[in-house]
Amino acid sequence: MAVEVSQKKPVGPRRAVPHRRQASEVAELPPDHQALMAAAVDAGGDGPAARRAAVVLGWDSASASRVEGARARLKRLVERGWLVEAKPGRFTLPEPPVTRDAGAGRPGGGS
Repeated sequence: MAVEVSQKKPVGPRRAVPHRRQASEVAELPPDHQALMAAAVDAGGDGPAARRAAVVLGWDSASASRVEGARARLKRLVERGWLVEAKPGRFTLPEPPVTRDAGAGRPGGGS
């Protein structure tokens, strides 16, 4: 009896998506998540939807399960602070934090 060997890519260890405050750059994300972050930058203010994210990942965007898998990855990036879902189904980069100058708010910066 011959044993059939699967030609599928071997499953390696999963890399967790770090919280934004614990990571200094996008390069620390798993490769799929890095691709989704690049798509969010390219999409600008509108942000990619799950179907577009599936295409970015090289998946069949006509497959409902693949689109939902892409949506799950986008939602994980939202949970971890890398993206925001400003409009339902649209994932964008968070606004940069507003920094206040020490003298802002008062003319001349005095007290």
